[in-house]
Amino acid sequence: MFSDEELQRYRRHIILRDVGGTGQQKLKQARILVIGAGGLGSPALLYLAAAGIGTIGIIDDDTVSLSNLQRQVVHMTSAVGMPKVESAARTLQALNPHVKLELHPVRLTAANALDIISQYDLVADGCDNFATRFLVNDACYLAARPLVSAAVAQFEGQISTFRAFETDAEGQPLPSYRCLLPEAPPPGMVPSCEEAGVLGALTGVVGAMQAMEVIKEILGLGDSLAGKIMLYDALSASTTILQLPWNPDNPLNGRHPVITDLSAHQ
Repeated sequence: MFSDEELQRYRRHIILRDVGGTGQQKLKQARILVIGAGGLGSPALLYLAAAGIGTIGIIDDDTVSLSNLQRQVVHMTSAVGMPKVESAARTLQALNPHVKLELHPVRLTAANALDIISQYDLVADGCDNFATRFLVNDACYLAARPLVSAAVAQFEGQISTFRAFETDAEGQPLPSYRCLLPEAPPPGMVPSCEEAGVLGALTGVVGAMQAMEVIKEILGLGDSLAGKIMLYDALSASTTILQLPWNPDNPLNGRHPVITDLSAHQ
């Protein structure tokens, strides 16, 4: 049930015909893990907390630096030098004290990924490197947890939802991240944001979209991005949604899978 303060706080949700009190209760009961309290994680965390997600886990082993603040809006200048999970928690607690926060000030690894991810209903990945994206994708598949994955570079972003442990209406497996990229590109082939730069507001747009997709998955609203990928171009102010087909040759949930655990990520 909701307190009088919660009813007032979430009133704009509750009066929505497709949300209502039942939907808000679903948000309150949800347990969401956000991977990375950086450029994408910051707006996603803020909107998920504001929306009344009951429990939010935050995993990040980094500390706040001054160069983060151009885009990582969950952190204040006074937090420079502080662990990002603690800085984010301080902001989120001030925003919505009704949200329970679970902090994981560690790097996600093959040794801890399944244990951590299995504690949550859904994962939002906003990490900034391919190694972690593949680890998260594989762990979410093995743990049967939906994954909303987002990435940005310079002036462009992308978002997709992966439910690769499920099948479509025809009984065909839904795609995983490995249907988009079978394996990580060689180191140095794709420049990082640190090397190539990124427009700060872009991470806000894409991170907010990511939070929206998480909320849609919890509530079962609208069209899921499972089996699709949304591309956002900030310079042309355009979005494109492409179908992402299942690749029967992909090594995770293809016809002949070779990835059955996380040992390849050691």
